[in-house]
Amino acid sequence: MLLTSPVTLENAHVRLEPLSPVHEADLAAAAAGLEHTWYTSVPRPEGIAADIAQRLAWRDEGHMNPWAVRRLDTGRVIGTTTFCNIDQANRHVEIGHTWIGLEAQRTAVNTAAKLLLLTHAFEQCDAIAVEFRTHWHNRQSRAAIARLGAKQDGVLRNHRLGPDGTLRDTVVFSILPTEWPAVRLDLTERLARG
Repeated sequence: MLLTSPVTLENAHVRLEPLSPVHEADLAAAAAGLEHTWYTSVPRPEGIAADIAQRLAWRDEGHMNPWAVRRLDTGRVIGTTTFCNIDQANRHVEIGHTWIGLEAQRTAVNTAAKLLLLTHAFEQCDAIAVEFRTHWHNRQSRAAIARLGAKQDGVLRNHRLGPDGTLRDTVVFSILPTEWPAVRLDLTERLARG
């Protein structure tokens, strides 16, 4: 299967649905109240429609496969995630552009979604590497990526300009196919423990 193929992914905790404009109202509600720090790129509620349109444009260009994240215990869409920077020829992908509303933070939602995405990448799409990137100053994200079992590859210094002109150092992590069985077991056991 191609990394760009639209597909619905589901487990006992979440359903990842191909992102579409029908998710706008739920995503705007989920984005309300999020802290918008200078080193993150979570859209504000009023910017959700534009964010969806941008992700769908990147999808149409073949660079991204975006999903809405639906919690199955509440039925609400509470965030988004993507396969991005897709390099199909080399079977390489990044999981990113992820944000989750306050109601789902510190729950099983992120772990369950990452388990679905990693399973899909390695077991259906035969990925040879799955990458994660985050801002150097986003310590919460760096810790969460490390807890997934990803290994830090390095830091891309002065990698990007932020919207305010500040320079971003990007921390790069990855998981390889040989590491996937242990990562899958750890994530599965964490979800079973609740």
